[in-house]
Amino acid sequence: MTADFNEAADKVFTENNYFCQYLTFILGDEVYGISINSVKEVIEFGNVTTVPMMPKFVKGVLNLRGEVVPVVDLSIRFGDLPTLIHKRSCIAILDVLFENKKTVIGVVVDAVNDVVELQKDQIKDPPEFGAKIQAQFIQGVAHIDEHFVIILEPDRVLSIEEMAMIIEQSSSSS
Repeated sequence: MTADFNEAADKVFTENNYFCQYLTFILGDEVYGISINSVKEVIEFGNVTTVPMMPKFVKGVLNLRGEVVPVVDLSIRFGDLPTLIHKRSCIAILDVLFENKKTVIGVVVDAVNDVVELQKDQIKDPPEFGAKIQAQFIQGVAHIDEHFVIILEPDRVLSIEEMAMIIEQSSSSS
């Protein structure tokens, strides 16, 4: 029964060419997008407390209305240089899935652009080569206003399980 429902939902999704909204942001030279359904809020960069012995991509933690939120530097997570903090730098607060529960994580970005609506057919499959980041992190690529936007898969980019393994490995090698 579930398979039938999913097939019917996919058919409606395709026939109606359903719109989805994405928050677009800049990181280095690239423009990325992430489903607005994963975004709780965007805040000004600040008050991030460094946590000793964490991997370099973990910038630290911040207190968000009494909740301790880990903050990840996506640039480092993608294997690039650390994000240079400047006036437009901000932290996108995201909900990611961990053991069937939503977990809150912050990601540092150079600047937030806009919220855009994309139809399903506007998002093309990720390239098999040439991307600066792992293909598993990419949901697809969209062409918007003369540039490409890499649509990220937040639950994979910010996989709690994978990050926990990296943290554990870096702690044990210290």
